[in-house]
Amino acid sequence: MAKKQDQGARTTLEEVNDSLSSAAQRIEDNKKYINWALIAIAVLVLLAVGYIYGIRNPNLQKAKDQIGKADLELMQGNQDEALKDYEKVASEFGNKPAERAHLNAAIILYQKGEYEKAAKHLEDYSPAGNLIGPASQSLLGDCYVNLKKYDQAIAAFDKAISMAGDNEAYAPVFMMKKATVLHAQKKYADEAAIFQTIKDNYPVFGQSNGINIDKYLERANALAGK
Repeated sequence: MAKKQDQGARTTLEEVNDSLSSAAQRIEDNKKYINWALIAIAVLVLLAVGYIYGIRNPNLQKAKDQIGKADLELMQGNQDEALKDYEKVASEFGNKPAERAHLNAAIILYQKGEYEKAAKHLEDYSPAGNLIGPASQSLLGDCYVNLKKYDQAIAAFDKAISMAGDNEAYAPVFMMKKATVLHAQKKYADEAAIFQTIKDNYPVFGQSNGINIDKYLERANALAGK
C-alpha cells in the first residue's frame, strides 16, 4: 500500500508540474509597451554600473561566458555537456550566473532522476522573484518527495506557497503538491484542510485544470473520519 501511495504522489507531482512551464511562457509573452525614455536612462545606468562592476569583478564576464557555453550545449541537445558546464560555473563562482547555473543543473539532474544531486543544487540556490523563486522551491519539494523525505518536501512546498502569494496560477498548484504528500503520510485531516482552502480561495482552479477538487476533499474527509 505504501508503494502505491508513493507512486501516486510522484504521478500527481509530475502532472501538476506540467502547468508551470507553459504558464511561465504566457507571462513572458504578455510583456509589452515599455516606456522608451526609461529604457534609454536604464541603458546608460547599466553601462556605467557594468563598466565599474566589470573592473571590480573580473570573474563576472568569465562566468557569463561559461554559462553561455552551457546554454548553447543545452540548445543543441548536449544535455550531459551542458550539465558539466553548469556545475562548473556553480562550483567556481558566487555571482548571478552561478545562481542560474545551480538552477539549470538542478533541472537537468531532476530530469535524469538524480534527485539527491538536484536537491543539493537547489539548496545552494537563492530563490527570488514571484515566478522562478517559488517554482524552484516546488522543484526542491519534488526532489524530496522522490527521496521520501516528506517533512522536508512539505517545508519546501510551504515556502513555494508563501512566495507565490495570492497568485491564482501557482499557489494552488503548490498546495496540490503539499496535499499529495500529506496523503502519502496519511495525514488526511491536514490534506482535507488544503483542499478546502483551494476550494474556498481558488474556486476556478479545479475547473480550469480539469481537477475535481470536491472529489479529493471528500476522499480526504472520509479517510479522516469526518
